[in-house]
Parts: sequence; structure tokens; C-alpha cells
Amino acid sequence: MTPIPKNIAMPASSLNPGFTPLSHWGLILVQGPDAAALLQSQLSNSVLSLKRTMLGDIAQGHDSVRLVGYCSPKGRLLASAWLGLFPESVNSDDRFALFVSKDIAASTAKRLSMYVLRSKVKVVDASDDWEVFGAYQNENASQSTNPLKDSLALRMPDVLAQGQSFQRTLIAQKKVGPTPSSIDQTSLDQWNSLEVLSAIPRIVLATQEQFVPQMINFESVAGVDFKKGCYPGQEIVARSQYRGAVKRRLQLVHIDTSVTALELSKPGVELFLEGDASQPCGMVVLAAANATNSARIDLQIECKLDALEIGAICLGANDGPVLIPDSLPYPLLEI
Repeated sequence: MTPIPKNIAMPASSLNPGFTPLSHWGLILVQGPDAAALLQSQLSNSVLSLKRTMLGDIAQGHDSVRLVGYCSPKGRLLASAWLGLFPESVNSDDRFALFVSKDIAASTAKRLSMYVLRSKVKVVDASDDWEVFGAYQNENASQSTNPLKDSLALRMPDVLAQGQSFQRTLIAQKKVGPTPSSIDQTSLDQWNSLEVLSAIPRIVLATQEQFVPQMINFESVAGVDFKKGCYPGQEIVARSQYRGAVKRRLQLVHIDTSVTALELSKPGVELFLEGDASQPCGMVVLAAANATNSARIDLQIECKLDALEIGAICLGANDGPVLIPDSLPYPLLEI
């Protein structure tokens, strides 16, 4: 299986280190003696070999962090998550943390709970009790990211900017009161921009059940283990890979900022070939204003490969803003 890319390239920028609450992220905790067995049977990636990360430490590397997908029986992604193993103490049961989009956390936890049966495991949507933060900084920064001693933290793939590597860390901390943490909009915008430019997708409510993993390059960013056992939709995912049936892919594109572009740059918005309103040829996966260029919006899109060769792709309608293609920062996995 291809490892998660260590560094993901993005255009040169003047990004500054930042720390921001991520109100659009949630947290699912799966705990108990049978937690690993449950997740192994449900997720697209293997969890059995994950190393434990103690509270206050940062899980990093493929041994400790996995990108996982949760599919329907038809092989369509219901959720994606960054997963780590964080026991409450050295001798306690396994406790897996899944960092997911907050708008699908409750439904994902509920669906996982349906498969608990008599297993010794508890699945909890902890989004109301834990707050998720994002930290990013230059690898040469004088201060490193130091989560609180009771925090859950994991490193996402680094991002290259100005020839230097920016580290990204997801952190979950228990809420201490009803008042949410204040948001630095600049830091939040920069975090979201980096996520889009990483070309690593994240499923949200608007894109649930829209994509087989390969349609958004999930296998190429180490979100699928083709050697693990069965999970919901596994046969369809494997067939798509080995029979060469993938006719749609995630692409990076950008558009010029305008009122219309801002309104349409949202997950789930459909794409059309210019001048052809007969049927959509793709969909927005994620979008964010470019952190260092206010005149530009960056998007992850899922699109038919043949449509990309035919003509211009438009956002929202066949006469909408024209998307300008950019290069992917990683190669697609070949079997």
C-alpha cells in the first residue's frame, strides 16, 4: 500500500504559523476490548497494527495515524476520518479517536453502533464534549506544537510552502465550559486553504454517498488497504481498482473570486461542461479561499476524466465560472 505522502506541495506563500478552533470538525470515540475488531470490519483501512499514543503526545507517521473511509454496501463513502489510538492510560482498553466532519459525526457514530451487537465496545459521538483545533507551523519554527496533557493529537501530512515544510496537527481537548473558543479568522482561513491544496478529500454531509473511494483519489493518499479483510462495500472498491473501472477522479482547480464564485464554491455543488446543460460531469468536494491571494478560490473537485479532455468545466451551471486546472501534488496509485 502506498504510504501517505510526507510532503504535499502548494504554491509559494507567506503563511504564518497559526492555531484555530475547527468548529466544522467533530470527534468519535470507539473504546473497549473489541474496538479494534469492530473498526477493522467496518473501515477501508487496517487499524490492527496502529501504535498507541498516550495523552498529550502527538501521533505521527503511518504506524500511528491512518486516513480511513466508511463505505455503504454500495461502496460509496459515508464518511472519511483521520484515526489514531489513544488509550486513557497505559493499562486501559483501546480507545480509537476518529476526527471527522462534525455534520456527519452523529450519523456515523450511530451507524457504527449498529454493528456492536454483543461486542465489548462503546461508540460515542464526542463532538459536544470535545473541541477540535488545528495547528500549523513551519518546521523551523522556534516553538513546537505542544498539546495539553489530556489532549488527543495527530499529525496530518505536511505541506510545502516557500520551499519549507509546514506541519499540520489536529488536536482534541475536552471542553471546559459552554463558551466556544474564539476564532482567529485568518488562521482558520489558512488552515482551510492548506487542507484544500493538500488534495486529500474530506467527506461532509453534502457529499455523503456520492463517491466510490477511487473517484476522489482515496486509495492514492493511503485511505484504502486492499490487503485487509472485508468491510462494507469492499467488493465494489476492489473491483473498481483491479478492473480499471475508475472513470472519475479528484482534481485541483481554482477560479477567480467573485460574488457568484463565492456562493457556488461549496461541497456538493455540481459541475457542467461549458455549453452543455444536459447532465453534470462532476461535483465540488472541498473549497476554500486562497490564504495568500484574495483574488483566488481553490477547489477540490470530482470530475469525469473524459469531460476534462473535451472542454472547459464550469461551476454550478453550464455558463458558470470556468474552472482553471492545477496539478495534483501526488501520483495516482497504479496496480
